[in-house]
Amino acid sequence: MSTPRSKKGNGSQDVDPTPALGKTIQRLRKAYNMSLGELSEQSGVAKSIISQIERNETNPTLSTVFRLSRALETSIDEVLKADSGTAFLDHQMKSAIPILESQDGLCRLAIIGPLNLIELTQWYDFQAKPAGLLESDPHPPGTVEHLYLLKGEVEITVGDEVRVAKAGEAIRYRADMPHKIRNTGDGEAHANMILMLRQLGNPA
Repeated sequence: MSTPRSKKGNGSQDVDPTPALGKTIQRLRKAYNMSLGELSEQSGVAKSIISQIERNETNPTLSTVFRLSRALETSIDEVLKADSGTAFLDHQMKSAIPILESQDGLCRLAIIGPLNLIELTQWYDFQAKPAGLLESDPHPPGTVEHLYLLKGEVEITVGDEVRVAKAGEAIRYRADMPHKIRNTGDGEAHANMILMLRQLGNPA
């Protein structure tokens, strides 16, 4: 259980929350499109207590923070991490950017999003040489892929349906089905891709 701040120092395993704790819980909850009731049901923490935590009106126990972090699919360290106040949260050097290649070696995917969010949202920089083919297995139910083509022309196949996208166009499609992207242009294709593994409105 959580205890009011006025009872701090009573020897219980209460967490002395940073100002960022409540905001972090609320941000993660909203990112998963969860209501207070849904988070309460999945974590076993009372809805009223979660509300108080988000408003920084109570000191949660470590057990409570653990249950919330587990329900929000993150670590207790991330939830309790204090806001450093710095404007820059991360800076990955070129050598630290993960690079994936297609089986034919003609497509390149740079993972440009934060790795700690890959189970929720993934950002990619996609480049393909002429005739390059990127084939993907189905992602979890409800997954949607958003592609904005910066350069070239690509053909996107989802199941039995095919669409063509050209430079300056955006296309969104189900990624919980087998899908593939083929460069059908004469030159290189370049696109930004965002994969939403939990589309709004879909259950966790």
